[in-house]
Amino acid sequence: MPAHPARRVLPVVALAAVSALAFSACSAGSSDSAGAELVWSIEGANLAAGHMDPQVSQLDVSGMVQRAVLDSLVFQEEDGSFTPWLATEWTVSDDSTEYTFTLRDDVTFTDGEPFDAEAVKANFDRIVDPETESAQAASMLGADFYEGTEVIDEHTVKVSFTQPYAPFLQAASTPQLGFYSPAVLEESAGQLKAGGPGITVGTGPYELTEYTPDQEIVYTRNDDYAWGPHGEKAPEVETLRVEIQPEASVRTGVVQSGEADIASNIPPNLAGDLGDAITVDSVEYPGLPYSLYLNEKYGVFADEKVRQAFAKGIDIDAAVEEIFFGQFPRAWSILGPTTPGYDAALEDSWPYDPEAANALLDEAGWTERDADGIRMKDGQPLSVRWIAYTPVPDDRAALANAIQSDLKAIGIDVVREVLEPGAYNEQYGPKTFDLTDWGFSGVDPDLLRNHLHTDGFQNASQVSDPEVDGLLERAVATSDQGQRDTLYMQLQQWNATHQAIVPLYVPSAITAVGERVSGLQYDLYGRPLFYDVSVD
Repeated sequence: MPAHPARRVLPVVALAAVSALAFSACSAGSSDSAGAELVWSIEGANLAAGHMDPQVSQLDVSGMVQRAVLDSLVFQEEDGSFTPWLATEWTVSDDSTEYTFTLRDDVTFTDGEPFDAEAVKANFDRIVDPETESAQAASMLGADFYEGTEVIDEHTVKVSFTQPYAPFLQAASTPQLGFYSPAVLEESAGQLKAGGPGITVGTGPYELTEYTPDQEIVYTRNDDYAWGPHGEKAPEVETLRVEIQPEASVRTGVVQSGEADIASNIPPNLAGDLGDAITVDSVEYPGLPYSLYLNEKYGVFADEKVRQAFAKGIDIDAAVEEIFFGQFPRAWSILGPTTPGYDAALEDSWPYDPEAANALLDEAGWTERDADGIRMKDGQPLSVRWIAYTPVPDDRAALANAIQSDLKAIGIDVVREVLEPGAYNEQYGPKTFDLTDWGFSGVDPDLLRNHLHTDGFQNASQVSDPEVDGLLERAVATSDQGQRDTLYMQLQQWNATHQAIVPLYVPSAITAVGERVSGLQYDLYGRPLFYDVSVD
């Protein structure tokens, strides 16, 4: 089934939840937009830490902001289908190993370079080059399955894989597989992580013209743009000014005051207090819900009974309901409900059960207690170390506190360390932790291959199971959606027993939109699109 963003209406006046690609319910724009500036407030805290390049970064915010610059071969519609963008048409071989694209012949990069088959090849080959150090984008491009990109003629290109690779069209619709100018790749590829004017150069509706790290990014309209995914011409708004404001209270404050026209990543506790003049749009993320990853190769989580007790010992329903004001649903599976292949049968299948959790820990031999009630075995406490990546929003900090409290009640001591990116990576690389956390958005469930396959680059749980590898490998190699759904359901059921990943809640992209904005649209991830935006 296609992924449809859920409509979850927040309970305040003038609040509207929208599905992807639906227009915001704002007032009509004016003809003054041609010279106008639109201010967009984002979280963006780690962009300056080498995350300005979606072909390399794994952060959602990288693709979110650079979509203004980077176009894609195809566009994915709300119903999951694909329509032309930089490619006018394409064919897929019967075995899904070859994708041949006919490209538009009227597209140029903002530095004047032509967009052609050579540009596609240069970008795709750069992504899979080990020196690029791409993880997510390289995986989306097939990683070891990628055989190469062949230039057939100036405007025809063939992308080949060593085995059937069903998720490729979805991957080709994302900014992670968007296109930089070949001149940039030739002369300045090493600077793309840092980004900036003359470096972050694409074919998109805007050109990056100013960048002050940790403060703002300024995009200026590409007046020559005429190849939007639905035929859009150059945007009405001349300047898109992105203000980097990590504190949620600041983002809500500036959109309320009118200093910003749009604010992203609004937490549920603040979304209800923005006033009648603000429209709030909420789009549920597809992909892997915000989850805890239990490292089964490092410490006590090597014991499946301990992992199962850990999952049953958290009152997830109560914590999620209280902390997120009922706006984010409790997660039951490692795929969210808007993701193809979601297994609804897992709902209500592993409720909070401290009695069962205690019994499992007894069976695992953790029967003694210290003076603080923490379980002991062989003189060692049942303690796990949770590393978290900054910045940590207040609501996730509150959720962590609730989890620590629940687990202490059954005798598990959770020690949480909030680390700066460099310190986090020092421990994440060699996997010297018990527990970590994140959510990962993605429309295709193949994202589970990164998280559960023995060789997955995001396999924080260090799962290495031939059965799981086989399911993931078969799922990526079949183009039959029904077969793929069945395989991904088996994976979800495996995790519900094995508990390598403990899903907690399904987040939504919540965007606050000021009253002078109209025509705002969203992609399937809830990220704003600015092709048709106008401002009063």
